[in-house]
Amino acid sequence: MDTGWQWPHSPMCRRHLADAGSVPESKTNRLESSEAWRLPTTNPWIQQYRACISLGPKNRAIGAAAKIQIVTNAKNTIQGFKQLHGRAFDDPFVQTEKSKLAYELQKIPSGSVGIKVHYLNEERVFTVEQIMGMLLTKLKETSENALKKPVTDCVISVPSFFTDVERRSMISAAKIAGLNCLRLMNDTTAVALAYGIYKQDLPTPEEKPRNVVFVDMGHSAYQASICAFNKGKLKVLGTAFDPHLGGRNFDEALVDYFCEEFRTKYKLNVKANVRALLRLHQECEKLKKLMSANASDIPLNIECFMNDIDVSGRMNRAQFEELCASLLNRVEAPLKSIIEQAKLQLEDVYSVEILGGATRIPAMKERIAKFFHKDVSTTLNADEAVARGCALQCAILSPAFKVREFSITDVVPFPITLKWKSTTEEGLGECEVFSKNHPAPFSKVITFYKKEPFDLDAYYSNPRELYYPDARIGRFTIQNVTPQNDENSKVKVKVRVNIHGIFNVSSASLIEKQKPDSGQVEDIPMETDQLSRDTANAKIDDQGTMQVDQEEMHSQQKDQTEEQNDVSQVPSTDSEEKNDQAGESKESSSKPKIKVKSVDLVIKSELPQQFIQDLLNNYIENEGKMIMQDKLEKERIDAKNAVEEYVYEIRDKLCGVYEKFINEADKQKFTQLLEDTENWLYEDGEDQPKQIYLDKLNDLKNLGQPVQDRYKEHEERPKAFDDLGKKIQLFMKTVEAYKNKDENYVHIDAAEMAKVEKNVSCAMDWMNSRMIGQNNQMLFQDPIVKVAEIMNKIKELETTCDPIVNQPKPKIEPLSEKDRANGPLHEESGIDAKPESNAAGGDNTKPAEQQKPVENRNMEVD
Repeated sequence: MDTGWQWPHSPMCRRHLADAGSVPESKTNRLESSEAWRLPTTNPWIQQYRACISLGPKNRAIGAAAKIQIVTNAKNTIQGFKQLHGRAFDDPFVQTEKSKLAYELQKIPSGSVGIKVHYLNEERVFTVEQIMGMLLTKLKETSENALKKPVTDCVISVPSFFTDVERRSMISAAKIAGLNCLRLMNDTTAVALAYGIYKQDLPTPEEKPRNVVFVDMGHSAYQASICAFNKGKLKVLGTAFDPHLGGRNFDEALVDYFCEEFRTKYKLNVKANVRALLRLHQECEKLKKLMSANASDIPLNIECFMNDIDVSGRMNRAQFEELCASLLNRVEAPLKSIIEQAKLQLEDVYSVEILGGATRIPAMKERIAKFFHKDVSTTLNADEAVARGCALQCAILSPAFKVREFSITDVVPFPITLKWKSTTEEGLGECEVFSKNHPAPFSKVITFYKKEPFDLDAYYSNPRELYYPDARIGRFTIQNVTPQNDENSKVKVKVRVNIHGIFNVSSASLIEKQKPDSGQVEDIPMETDQLSRDTANAKIDDQGTMQVDQEEMHSQQKDQTEEQNDVSQVPSTDSEEKNDQAGESKESSSKPKIKVKSVDLVIKSELPQQFIQDLLNNYIENEGKMIMQDKLEKERIDAKNAVEEYVYEIRDKLCGVYEKFINEADKQKFTQLLEDTENWLYEDGEDQPKQIYLDKLNDLKNLGQPVQDRYKEHEERPKAFDDLGKKIQLFMKTVEAYKNKDENYVHIDAAEMAKVEKNVSCAMDWMNSRMIGQNNQMLFQDPIVKVAEIMNKIKELETTCDPIVNQPKPKIEPLSEKDRANGPLHEESGIDAKPESNAAGGDNTKPAEQQKPVENRNMEVD
């Protein structure tokens, strides 16, 4: 993707904030992050330098807020740091990049790259991991604001050519940001997941797979992969890349061209002026995008470019393609490589999907289409496909909701070899444990016949294929190898490429055969448990030979469980031992039964560019302090903005809706205070503590709030009086109905109804007196009656009268069978037998009223 700087997701290994709508919200609150720095925008081209961190005297700006400071705060605005992950300062690539960056790189004690900036008015040096952690912190904050919940887990995408040290660097950055990285996912694999998981027409597992090519050219790197799809699964067949070919290279070609033109035409040495060079980069990127949509001449104009000189130039698409011919010629090599790796013909390719900002260049599309002899497909969102793939992977890893089953088989991009000291004449044994494009994640168990502690050195087998200067992966020391029986002992070592694509020696065990009575520890039968379906067994002696007995790939679901729970593995055994065990069991009747014991061994790892835990904890603590500083500065700026906003808002209204609600003397005094405050804001008040702004705002509100209150009371009072009047009329009608013997109210006691009438009368008198008094008041005077008082009067009236007028009618019980049989005889004695009828409101002193309820009951029975 053409992000312009050169990252990772939205950052470099790109890191994109997952689209909140792409997957259901997870109860585990996971952050799906791929290319974190590249947030989706409405612009069809991702804006350059989205992965920017700008450090200032008060706080940090991240993302779009930092992008606008690239020219004005060039030495403290950090971009293009993706490719610095895991690299030493003396790395030739770092030294080459150093000359292209506006900020300063510095060697730190560990030998890796430090970035020197001024922050909080002091000189500070940050590691690349700290800078990436800042970016991920911002993404985490954005996600938490959207979800309204804390975010703890994430999936991050990285370029498929990242080595172990670069991947470990990215995981450290996630830890600094307070995130648990569930998986580092290769960019093109994430894209393949986003492409395939929704497809309903994929071939069944028994059918020939659908082969799809994915081509991704972003700002700084070019990647291609070919994947085989069947229903519910994808398998990566091959990957190829050119880490030094991306959108920025096309920008640089334009910059070099115009630098030379301006040197000749205007006598300007652009490359000697950092700010001018950055401005030219921005304009050339815009020009490149315009030429992708227009074939005609496009002008380039920059005012006051250098030395108050305006510059201009022109370029068209044909000239651009000729200028970048050498770059375009590098497009086909990775495409040819993946076809060869997959051992396919061009006609076996079903579709070619392109993504990334630089693939929008027409010449790029033409080269890709010409190679495959078919039109390229743009069905994927070029800017968000990687992020969506990470989001889907995060959903698959989450236990909170159900996702369609979809297995992913990735590959090891570079072959890996183990070396160790041997007893042979050469003195060194070695074997290739993982070949190029070996399925991953994957584990293998290797048997060594060693009698003492030994070292295993892991290397990438073909250093010339790497885009990293150091082929070393790490040294792993197997300790405590002290067998009691040298002849019948062996060491089983489990090596693994995990879910992050990182190689490791995960466990080691000393296996010894013993007689039943010789062991001092609890014996366990040998070869009773297998490690897992993903384990490959091999045997290596001191001469360095290796035989792989079996090799089955581990299911993704179990692998993910191992990674998250960090479950210790029990070493498995090879097929030769299985045969030995079978033979022993056949002869058990004639020979003593042989038992074995297994002792877990300690493994010491020495990895290049690895952070010690104390240093990592220090970085995490520093990030927390910077987050708090950003928060305090934001609160200060918000307080300042609140003062400025109040000044402009109230001043406009003083000449408008508030004009009648303040007298002339107060208006002049208030206007002067507003003017003084405005002048202060742009002079002495430009940079003041938060409390000063709060005090200023309070002083303004002491004068302005009464005016606002009078206006508000004036606007709301008529409706409040209207509501009170309606309530009074309602109760008055109820009293009138009672006096007219309305059957709905005859059951109410006369004394209670009189109470209602009295309260209504008092409320009416109160309302009339307040209305008359208020009408005699001037608008700029404080009101006689406030809306709150009117609302309280309504509430008081309702509280007193509603229970009386809403009394339910007395409940009349139905007659029993005996009552019906007795008829009139029971009716005559019913009043005496049921005196509680008076409680319902009847008057038993009046014969007419005594008989009425009875008549009603007889009617109901009939």
